Formats: sequence, structure tokens, C-alpha cells
Amino acid sequence: MIGLEAGQSAFGDVYAWFKNVVAWPVVNILSKTTLIDEATKQKLIDETMDQIIPALSIEAAKVPVSESTVLATDWMNGRRTPDANQMVKGTITGLNLGSSAPLIFRALVEATAYGSKAIVGRFIENGVEIKEIIGIGGISLKSPFVMQTMADVLNMPIKVAKAEQACAFGTAMFAAVAAGVYTKVEDAQEAMGMGFAQEYFPNAENHNMYLELYKNYQAIGKFTEENLFNK
Repeated sequence: MIGLEAGQSAFGDVYAWFKNVVAWPVVNILSKTTLIDEATKQKLIDETMDQIIPALSIEAAKVPVSESTVLATDWMNGRRTPDANQMVKGTITGLNLGSSAPLIFRALVEATAYGSKAIVGRFIENGVEIKEIIGIGGISLKSPFVMQTMADVLNMPIKVAKAEQACAFGTAMFAAVAAGVYTKVEDAQEAMGMGFAQEYFPNAENHNMYLELYKNYQAIGKFTEENLFNK
């Protein structure tokens, strides 16, 4: 069997970056307040930081695709695949005075989905058939909004592995085979596998709108790469 590897320079890190941006007052102002005791202050800061991404996701999910007017590219940490270029920069455009934090967050989520679509598209262009997509790790388990957006953009169902540490779990399967507990990896998978926690199915109407928005993503990406900041 042959494995082909590809990936984005940043996915969840894009969300973490935006979380840090909107949390600046919490870290730099609230942390210095003298109105409450230190223990209460730290609990308030921790609770706020933990709730930023979930709260943004809930509000962003309420926005119809047709009203998702902010456009972003996902190159905040350069671009791995396709067409590796660590010099490119991320962009956010289409902003106006009504562009709220949830709207910008939604644009970033869509941008990361577009980045995944670019990779999937390159595989397909080169004759690699993709039959299914499996999500692993924290984001896939914690963010239905991100995974549904991915399914809509890719127009493919996405299964989410139940195991929280899927890579380590796979290593344990191989170790079990190497130790002679099972004769082959497939047997270890059958015996040890935890199955899937959730499956997301694409919304056809949303996908059709995303096809047009993806063209805009490609256009703004080409423009910024060729003309701005990246040379």
C-alpha cells in the first residue's frame, strides 16, 4: 500500500491566532485589574479563554453562507501543499464596520476548508481517488461547525474518529502486531478500533455557494501571492 502525505501549514493554529487577537484585552487589561481578588480574576480569565472559540463557533454557525461576506486565505503560517511557499501571507478582506468577530471567525474557518479543498483537488487532478474523509484530533471532535463547513466545502461526508489520540492509538495497533498479539494490522484494527463518534454530510445548497466563494479564495490568493508582501 502507498501513502501520500500532504497538509496545511496551519489549521487549528489559525483559530488559536484569532483567539489570541480577540483575547488581547483579557490578557493585557483584565489580568491587571484590582477590582477582584487574584483567585477570582484567574478563574474569570481561564473561563473566558476557554469559551472564546466555542462562543465564536455558535454565533458563526448562525450566519448563512450567502451572508458570509468576509473572505480570508489560510496562509498565516505560509503554505505547505499544494505548491509549497513559506513566504506567502494570510489575508482577510471584505471587511466593513459591520464585520463582527464571529463573521471574521467564520471566514477563517471557511479559509481553512478552502485550503483543504485545494489539497483534495490536487490529488484528484493527478488521478488519486478519494473515497472517504476521516477527521481525527481535537478540532474534529470539538467543533461541529468546522467539520460541517469542511463537509459542505469538499462536498464529501466526513467521519470523525472516536479516539482522541488517533495517531498514538494507531501506533499501539502496529505495536500489538509487532509483539505477535495479532497477525496483521487489519486484525488489530478490528479488535482495538473504537469506531466513529460522528459523521457529517454535505449540504448541497451550501456546497454550490461555496463553489463560487472558492473561486474568490483562489483569486485573492493569486493576487496577494503575486502582488503583495510575499516576494
